[in-house]
Amino acid sequence: MKKAFEIQNPDFEISPLTGMTKQHYIGMAKYLLERAFTHVKDINDPISFPVVPGKTYPQPGAPDWRWRSLEFEALERTFTLAGPLIHIDPNTEINGINLREYYCLHLYNALTPGHSNSLPLPEDLPDSTYQFTCEFGGLFKTLLLMPDTIWPQFTEKQKEEMVITISKWAHHRTTQNNWRIFNIITLSFLKKYGYEIDDELLKGHLLWVASYHSGNGWYLEQTYNYYSISLFIVYTTIWNRTFGDEYYPEIAAIIEKSAQKLMESLPSFFGRDGYINMWSRSICYRTWVSGAFPVAFMLKDKTLLDPGLARRLCSGSLLQFVTREEFYHNEIPSLGFYGTKEYMVQNYSCPASPFLMFLPFICLALPDDSPFWTAVENEGFWEELGSGSKKTILENPGLVLVNHGKNGTSEIIPGKVYYDDLNYSKLIYNTHFPWEDHNPQGGTSMEYSFRSQDPRDVRGDDVNFYLTGIAVGNSSEKSRQYTISQSMMFNGGQNGVIYRQAIMRRPPNNGVGYIIDLADIIIPGGVIRVDRSRIAFEHELTLGHFGLPHIKGEKPVIHKFEEGNRKAITAAIKGRRVALITYHGWDKLEIVEHTNRNAEADESTVIYAHKKRMQKNPPMELMISVMMHKTDDSEWGKEELSPIGNIEIMDVTPVGSALGAKITLSDNKVYEVYFEEIDGRRRS
Repeated sequence: MKKAFEIQNPDFEISPLTGMTKQHYIGMAKYLLERAFTHVKDINDPISFPVVPGKTYPQPGAPDWRWRSLEFEALERTFTLAGPLIHIDPNTEINGINLREYYCLHLYNALTPGHSNSLPLPEDLPDSTYQFTCEFGGLFKTLLLMPDTIWPQFTEKQKEEMVITISKWAHHRTTQNNWRIFNIITLSFLKKYGYEIDDELLKGHLLWVASYHSGNGWYLEQTYNYYSISLFIVYTTIWNRTFGDEYYPEIAAIIEKSAQKLMESLPSFFGRDGYINMWSRSICYRTWVSGAFPVAFMLKDKTLLDPGLARRLCSGSLLQFVTREEFYHNEIPSLGFYGTKEYMVQNYSCPASPFLMFLPFICLALPDDSPFWTAVENEGFWEELGSGSKKTILENPGLVLVNHGKNGTSEIIPGKVYYDDLNYSKLIYNTHFPWEDHNPQGGTSMEYSFRSQDPRDVRGDDVNFYLTGIAVGNSSEKSRQYTISQSMMFNGGQNGVIYRQAIMRRPPNNGVGYIIDLADIIIPGGVIRVDRSRIAFEHELTLGHFGLPHIKGEKPVIHKFEEGNRKAITAAIKGRRVALITYHGWDKLEIVEHTNRNAEADESTVIYAHKKRMQKNPPMELMISVMMHKTDDSEWGKEELSPIGNIEIMDVTPVGSALGAKITLSDNKVYEVYFEEIDGRRRS
């Protein structure tokens, strides 16, 4: 028997694509909790999960409060599933334990000062920010949306005892941006139920959050990422309906407007089958962004999303994970994507952290007659795409979304990246080809990797030493390794071409001399890259394609061929294929096998292009390539591997810019790639 979730008695009338109905959501939630509750002996036993070795918390020798945080995170985040089940049926039992009684008992113990399992109070700890604040936000978001679950079960005396802890954490120090939402939610809960709060503090947090709204439904969160959807839209929409509309209608209107705007592009983030993209930090939260689908039917205008498409994508994203045996570790969701992977988790995560991925189960708060439940599943815009590709440009967060009708994948092309972080810096993120970790030896997947051959770097000199006489640390050992871009700029779209810039080095190492100007031309099932290298000194570059995992140890089948200046390499595993074709600016095509870098398997293969330029002052150069992908086993056709009919390279373009190209596709469509005033068009 498969040790993963399986849909029992699917309903293909209302859900012809997944078979999932409201009853199946209830069944999935129970299944997931049954596995989690194997770590609970009886109703008096606090829920906690085995510590996972590695960089996640708590680390050996961690202070006591860190262990309390571990337990409280398990209690709160499993309530993401338990709360909706209690809301549906207060008598729900898991492994013989009544859920309502269990969570009432342990929340009371955690929130009552002086109990052996109580949380520390802020004044008992060094003045700083703590994970407790985050978990309070999650807990009271659920209790605001589904107030019947827990709070009414406590006596007034019990509530007064718990409010001491709740209020102190609600009023305590928080971090910038998204964490303010946790304080907002907790303060609002207290005020809603008649407890005294600092109203000016709440108002201040609200105005701060409103200030982060950037447009296109997105909010700034360190950089732009999924937190903008899951916290700034999902949490705050729940706040709107349960508190904000009544107490702060003007700020609630800002949130409502941004949420409505987000719905215009939300479905484009998902693959045709509902797959989510492994992008941005907190990868182990996976499907939390799918919580925006039921939220669409909590907005004042409930017609913004096709409900049949919304449920299809929401269901598909959950099934992407819970049906896989490797998804589970110690009976709970693993710290990774498809399985446990150290490289893709952050040190602020613990074994219980992944339960936030079940945020979509707020859908169980929607009434039975909600369109989310009653509409027949459909594929929305995918049905009209055919073999074409749809492109959505979100100017404000600098994101481009691509939906490939030819193979059902969706892509995120990031443009505003503020640091070297593989969660954000890849050239493209694809729903069906999860990204790989960086390879310091070159050939990193979907990245330009740079290695300096400048003799000053090779020696370990400061590049400016002979001008200034001031030495700045420059490690020769580090210079022997490949590095990824330090930041990325978004320069907008013009005439069908997406422009960005990858900054391979920042000052003091003369960032102006380490720029790759990027130009993406989206084609069905792939992209044509016409990128301009402005790297000023001796260097090597690699450009990697998506990594292919060695499923069950099977390596991909590789083919290489050349035709004039055109070089091509293809790689194929069962159900997936990639092709890389170079036309100009590259020396050779290679393959590299990786260990412990891929999301799906311990071993993987990347096909990549390589170039080495050893002139002291290398010229600017166009690097023209095509990167294709498939999600089936069909062989590549000659036409597929020949998307470009003609290339005209110009030293000076008709608009007066330096080094551009006119690209004529095989279907005679023409794209003009002119890097006109690209530095002045940065939208960072």
